[in-house]
Amino acid sequence: MALVEMVMPKMGESIMEGTVLKWLKSVGDTIEQDESVLEVATDKVDTEVPALEGGVLQEILVKEGDVVAVGAPIALIATNGEETGSPAAPAATETPAPATTPEAAPVASAAAAPTESPSAVTRLDQPAIGRFYSPLVLNIAREEGIPMQELEYIPGTGSEGRVSKKDILAYVESRSATPQQATDQPRAATPAPQPAAPAQTASAATPAPQPQAASVKPAASVGGNSEIIEMDRMRRMIADRMVESKRIAPHVTSFVEADVTNLVNWRNKWKNDYKKREGENLTFTPIFIDAIAKAIKDFPMINVSVDGGNIIRHRDINIGMAVALPSGNLIVPNIKNADQLNLSGLAKKVNDLANRARINKLTPDDLSGGTYTVSNVGSFGNVMGTPIIMQPQVAIMAVGAIKKKPAVIETPEGDLIGIRHFMFLSHSYDHRVVDGSLGGMFVRRVADYLENFDVNQAI
Repeated sequence: MALVEMVMPKMGESIMEGTVLKWLKSVGDTIEQDESVLEVATDKVDTEVPALEGGVLQEILVKEGDVVAVGAPIALIATNGEETGSPAAPAATETPAPATTPEAAPVASAAAAPTESPSAVTRLDQPAIGRFYSPLVLNIAREEGIPMQELEYIPGTGSEGRVSKKDILAYVESRSATPQQATDQPRAATPAPQPAAPAQTASAATPAPQPQAASVKPAASVGGNSEIIEMDRMRRMIADRMVESKRIAPHVTSFVEADVTNLVNWRNKWKNDYKKREGENLTFTPIFIDAIAKAIKDFPMINVSVDGGNIIRHRDINIGMAVALPSGNLIVPNIKNADQLNLSGLAKKVNDLANRARINKLTPDDLSGGTYTVSNVGSFGNVMGTPIIMQPQVAIMAVGAIKKKPAVIETPEGDLIGIRHFMFLSHSYDHRVVDGSLGGMFVRRVADYLENFDVNQAI
């Protein structure tokens, strides 16, 4: 028999951990190579993890809801396909051994109490503003009634000071043991150990959580003609991200109206041929992305992110596109190195990402590494919008619906009134690092590329 460790795979360049959502296999199940074994959630996407080796699932090492670091073992697979229950037997016989001595259990529990009670969590002196929180940590904070202002004071032992599941659970236990602490002020480190000992004896009655729960429940009270709909995991994540982005970045939005008659006529000319040849639709989105990629090369300081007091300028131009899902949620896959693709290549990538997004087949890599985002609000009939920046990016553009309007047309013989196609471009940017001149010139340059679209090119 050969036992092979199944580890948490790397699911994107910036993803360091994943949350186990659901085990699809149970201990003793036979697993084929590349068969999905569990579902894992990251801060980017939910995905299924396949087995690299076929065999029998011998042991599950992590529970549903656990946050696991990339590379950490999550299961053991017996690759010869035989049932191997014998290794578990010694473990079972060893476990009751300490319990056979009647004095061992009280001594162990008495020893455990002092180790837990002095471990009262000392809050940070300054809030960790802008720190990343995993979906699991945010869910625990929400269930325990811990607001973001309080969450920022919790010390983290994870990578780059992140708050792990262990950190927040330790804080919740310390917080319940000392209900007199105010959430607005950092508590002193010295008085914390004093109430910890009595809290151990009072924890059976759990007096502290009761008033806390009572203070949260009335908010959920609604009238008889109203319905309470619980947010799904993705909607909670979107809500947290949007609130966090508005808190971090001072948003400013500039608007430009562009005459896109030339590109509309060009698309009308080619869309049927493209559909017959490729079996796919030729939308306006790849044209917008092409213009944005060209403008980014002209204004590279739009293609940046902020890290504390530093500005990181990215050489790669990875443009994300917001995709509406059948569930009503929103997801933003991105096209890597969009500036290196021609219009046909961009059209292929746009259709591929949009189709896989709608059937939940995106990979974490599809959602990581974006440096700029475009949102096509025109697909919903909206003429303009004020989009929220995808952190840690510093800008996002919304393209509105294309509408026919009467316009003044300048000719050598004089001005004429004609019917033209117009659309609004809305550019939201982070005023910490992008001033009005750069933000305004960038959206104007995108409009210039759209207005001067080459109608003689083929696709």
